[in-house]
Amino acid sequence: MSRHVSPLIVGVLGFQGDIEEHLSSIMTAFKKTSIEGRTLLVRERSDLSEIHALIIPGGESTVIGAMLAGRSMVKELSDRLMNGLPTMGTCAGLILLAKRVYDRVVGDMNQPLLGVLDVLIERNAFGRQRQSFHAEFDIPRYGLAGFNGAFIRSPIIKQIGPKVDVLAKLGTDVIAVQQGNILATAFHPELSTSSIFHEELIKMASSMNH
Repeated sequence: MSRHVSPLIVGVLGFQGDIEEHLSSIMTAFKKTSIEGRTLLVRERSDLSEIHALIIPGGESTVIGAMLAGRSMVKELSDRLMNGLPTMGTCAGLILLAKRVYDRVVGDMNQPLLGVLDVLIERNAFGRQRQSFHAEFDIPRYGLAGFNGAFIRSPIIKQIGPKVDVLAKLGTDVIAVQQGNILATAFHPELSTSSIFHEELIKMASSMNH
């Protein structure tokens, strides 16, 4: 008799960003990995106890951080991340995960951060004249060449800690990393034709919960 395995629940922080695109990419990734699961919009502290994985989308990192703080979600979410919750942060999500952040124009940022990813981030690194562009790059860890990434006022990762693995670079700039249970990208994988990052998140959550 086979053991019953409950469906995975992948949450998307539902304040700002490409929420619908992430939800769609998660469902595509469930199909591609043949893993059973569903999605949940995360907007309150109580939602955090329901999920097996989380995506923190793009948007404006100071606004998202303030909304997390206003709902008293910062410490609880940070604790869950430290305790192994598989999480992916994209663009502003990367900024929120970081331990240290500064802005290319205004310098040090005094904004709420989850502070769990050992990186130094430069906000708005590509400048206003290139607020939105697409670029192709390789992701050796996933065996992908020519991944097409969307960059929208994107940050870059300027420094990484000893436990952080580089997944992708654009030229010499680090644009995707993994630290244990945390995936983070400077670009928007939900706007790509590939769901590889969502698949990796789901596989991580599945291995930890089943």
